[in-house]
Amino acid sequence: MMKKNNRGFSLIELLVVLAILALLVGLVGPRVMKQLGGAKADTAVLQIADLQASLDIYYLDMGVYPTSAQGLNALIEKSADLSGWNGPYLKKKKVPVDPWGHAYHYVSPGKYGDYDLYSLGADNQQGGSGDDQDINSWE
Repeated sequence: MMKKNNRGFSLIELLVVLAILALLVGLVGPRVMKQLGGAKADTAVLQIADLQASLDIYYLDMGVYPTSAQGLNALIEKSADLSGWNGPYLKKKKVPVDPWGHAYHYVSPGKYGDYDLYSLGADNQQGGSGDDQDINSWE
């Protein structure tokens, strides 16, 4: 008759496995988080390009870009004093926010062109690097 060995794992074996898992998380985790931050910046670039296309169509209809006072809401809401408005110029019923949850900044006339459209990044403050880097329409 054979005797079964039902011993299980020792404490040292479990600690070794946990140490290996912690090492993997420590090495892979920062790389994954870095890619996530880069994806948000890429999303902001794409959203700005989409807003620029909508602003250009607005310009073709109206002959001018929305003023700073009208803002990006002019792409979805017709002002009473406007004729020739063929909007809404965005597919969604509201202006998108940047990937960090902040409103895009829009200035018209702009310092760098007919208008300046930009996100201030994760920190929502001028300058910065990494996730805090500003993303704009003129560069």
